[in-house]
Amino acid sequence: MASDLVIPGQPIPLPRGPVPQLGRGIYEKDSQVRASLVGVPRFEGSSLVISRVRPQPPASNSVVLGSITRLSPLQALLSIMVVDGIPLPPGEEFTGVIRSQDVRATEKDKVKIGDCFRGGDVVRGLVISLGDARSYFVTTARNDLGVIFATSEAGATMEPVSWQEMRCPKTGKVEKRKCAKPEGLP
Repeated sequence: MASDLVIPGQPIPLPRGPVPQLGRGIYEKDSQVRASLVGVPRFEGSSLVISRVRPQPPASNSVVLGSITRLSPLQALLSIMVVDGIPLPPGEEFTGVIRSQDVRATEKDKVKIGDCFRGGDVVRGLVISLGDARSYFVTTARNDLGVIFATSEAGATMEPVSWQEMRCPKTGKVEKRKCAKPEGLP
């Protein structure tokens, strides 16, 4: 059995053999065993259970996902919604700040925030440190960090074409972004 995080409604793969007794956080529907909580399925004796995963506030070196809420010439504000792969409860988001010098590792002085992010972009970042009393400093200065989801002006989901450009599949228009390298590529 995999030790992967499951979300409510997701089918849970079972090991071969007799069906285990279903414990808390798990139910059966249409002869399919499913999760009713966010968590990792595990065995407690002969019962299969999911313990609730408690979200933690971001710490230094936490990988976070969030959406861009505001842009200025020097920084982008990020509403952090996922910390180290664990979603935060609604209304309990944290604020992250991506400063222009933290967007990429090279040519930091040439970064234009408006060419890297747009409002509503979903960004994967790494927490550098606690910023001021209200926010965390976040960096996108690695290849695997940056915009992972963006919507074009035409309303379509954009596709990355390079580390600094995304294309609208409807119109073919190219827009500048600081793209994250898609997972699974060498």
